[in-house]
Amino acid sequence: MRRLAGVEDEEKWLAEGIAGIQHTAFFMHRALDANNLREVLKYSALMLSELRTSKLSPQKYYDLYMRAFDELRQLEVFFKDESRHGLPVVDLYELVQHAGNILPRMYLLCTVGSVYIKSKQAPSKDVLKDLVEMCRGVQHPIRGLFLRSYLAQVSRDKLPEIGSEYEGDANTVMDAVEFVLQNFTEMNKLWVRIQHQGPGTVREKQEKERNELRDLVGKNLHVLGQIEGVDLEMYKETVLPRVLEQVVNCKDELAQYYLMECIIQVFPDEYHLQTLETLLAACTQLMVGGLSDLSVLPLTILPTVDTKIVLTQLMDRLSNYAASSPDVLHEFLQVEAFAKLSNAIGKVIDTQIEMPIVGAMTLFVSLLTFTLRVHPDRLDYVDQILGACVVKLSSVPKLEDARAMKQVVALLSAPLEKYNDIVTALTLSNYPRVMDHLDDGTNKVMAMLIIQSIMKNNSCISTADKVEVLFELIKGLIKDLDGTDTEELDEEDFQEEQNSVARLIHMLDNEEPEEMLKIICVVRKHLMTGGTRRLPFTVPPLVFSALRLVRQLDSQGGDITGEEVSATPRKIFQILNQTIEVLSSVPCPELALRLYLQCAEAASDCDLEPAAYEFFTQAFILYEEEIADSKAQVTAIHLIIGTLQRINVFGVENRDTLTHKATGYSARLLKKPDQCRAVYACSHLFWVDDIDGIKDGERALLCLRRALRIANAAQQMSNATRGSSGPVTLFVEILNKYIYFYEKGNPHITPSDIQSLIELINTEMQSDDNGNRRTHSDPFFTSTLRYIRFQKQKGGLIGDKYDLIKL
Repeated sequence: MRRLAGVEDEEKWLAEGIAGIQHTAFFMHRALDANNLREVLKYSALMLSELRTSKLSPQKYYDLYMRAFDELRQLEVFFKDESRHGLPVVDLYELVQHAGNILPRMYLLCTVGSVYIKSKQAPSKDVLKDLVEMCRGVQHPIRGLFLRSYLAQVSRDKLPEIGSEYEGDANTVMDAVEFVLQNFTEMNKLWVRIQHQGPGTVREKQEKERNELRDLVGKNLHVLGQIEGVDLEMYKETVLPRVLEQVVNCKDELAQYYLMECIIQVFPDEYHLQTLETLLAACTQLMVGGLSDLSVLPLTILPTVDTKIVLTQLMDRLSNYAASSPDVLHEFLQVEAFAKLSNAIGKVIDTQIEMPIVGAMTLFVSLLTFTLRVHPDRLDYVDQILGACVVKLSSVPKLEDARAMKQVVALLSAPLEKYNDIVTALTLSNYPRVMDHLDDGTNKVMAMLIIQSIMKNNSCISTADKVEVLFELIKGLIKDLDGTDTEELDEEDFQEEQNSVARLIHMLDNEEPEEMLKIICVVRKHLMTGGTRRLPFTVPPLVFSALRLVRQLDSQGGDITGEEVSATPRKIFQILNQTIEVLSSVPCPELALRLYLQCAEAASDCDLEPAAYEFFTQAFILYEEEIADSKAQVTAIHLIIGTLQRINVFGVENRDTLTHKATGYSARLLKKPDQCRAVYACSHLFWVDDIDGIKDGERALLCLRRALRIANAAQQMSNATRGSSGPVTLFVEILNKYIYFYEKGNPHITPSDIQSLIELINTEMQSDDNGNRRTHSDPFFTSTLRYIRFQKQKGGLIGDKYDLIKL
């Protein structure tokens, strides 16, 4: 049993061992210089005896081994030169077998054996077979591992492989393979045996030490992968079965995992593909060791190999191979790679009941990545993987593992990245079923990824069925899920989410009006469940999408009637009226008013006077009952006036009613300047400068005169409260309105009216000129006068018209 020691003891024993090697090496070098073979063998055996220690950990033993290895290199040079020691290499090979201790004897035998092979006095295969058999004499795990590692190192360039100078007769490659396989088998047994050295209380330390030694064993597989002449047939019939037999039967978790990793990394991809069934069968046996007497083992030492990592590495390797060239894809089809991988993963997941959910999800992600690279056209394979994922997730009450969530997101993101088209993902029936197992936060993350994919690839969702599926996928952004309180969300994050949904609505389109109306109805159904915080973000894009459809119908010059839904402007306006009414109750009256006015203008374009009038009515109701802020009222009344001015669908009665309302509300604004500006803006309601526009010059003049009276009242109030008259800006603004209507041919606007207003402004400015002129109004008035002079100078009809105005 290996003696256990502390770090300080190991350092001391290592120092003693190195000192022993240096001491005996000194005398060995003297013997080398004297070409004294007997003394060389004597001191080299003493030097190598230092490697018999059992007091060092593998790492410390490696340091000691490297000191001895350096000396063995010089000893080999001496053995090569027969003129120095005077003994034929055959006799030398016999002589070193008489060394007293087996460990020095075997190191010397391997060194001389290397020289013996190089001399070609005996076939390489015979010497190698002799050496690998005699090394069985060293059964101490660590000493035996390093001895066989030395044998592998000195023999690497002397294997009888094809093209080698040591190549023998027929079947010589098999001799090289047999030597490496035998050495690998013995080294693996020694490596596994380390776990049984010492008491169970130091098991963790032993596993760490064993892990440090794994490369010694793995180098044999690297050599196997590099031997010239090992073709697919030999690999399939000899190499892989022998290696897997050792892997499966060693009953050791660390060894099984590492050696499977080596197999996957060392041998060519095409070999893995052609032996896929054998590899996968071995993977499914790792957890039980493949032994009939496994039941006699204590339950606590049953191997628990992380098979998912092995399978993941294999699938990743094959995926990269498939992506390397389109020419190899037919090979995957020939061996039915997907079916074999899918069955193997199913067996592993079913058998390893205690496998964490993140492990199963990792396997599904790797299988999906493989499928998307090898069979991108087989959506049924993709859906099959998602279905298996649903089954596994259904066995878990609630998915709470953050790592598993991340893997599920990766699983759902893979089709989006591969196809660059959400429409393809929407055809996968199990896609939304997987999303249902995400928690609310992750559901939102996935929904944002879906929307970003749509925006990035400029994808257009063109059918109501696909929109239905899409909105089910992103329902975490559209409505409050169970247990979610939107009040707790960060405001900036919430706005970003809702703006993303708003942009998404604009990506839903279909040239067929009937189908587009179905899409709008589906979207509306989902959005109406969003709650009061979301509607201000999501309703406007829905309204404008519907208005786009209205204008499309209007441009086609008729209504299109479908089997289920009538795609007519009238029907769409009914839906819009109901939709905006919901928004107005949020409450969000200013936004609702703007949308009502947009709909009124669209209804006017479609020559639907009743619909346009109804939308204006709703806008006025909102203005009266919901908008109380004075600034909001000013903005709202100007919007109403501007929209009404552009609409020409109304008959005399309806137009008079609406203009009367608009002028009445304008005159009742809180501040006099706001009243004045709103009232003179109403003048445009009675004089519209187009062919079909109304031209009631008298009522336009009445609005201007009323605005003038309000401006004068504002001046008087300013004088009463401040002791001086206010600015003349309002008068100048009204003057510009007079000039506008005068130019447009309003017969009720006369040059004398304009001249009187100019004189009034001059008078007001003079009365305020006490050395403190209000210069901010002067530029506006000066520019207006300059414009009048410029028009005078034009001559012709315009010049004649302005000549009547005396400045």
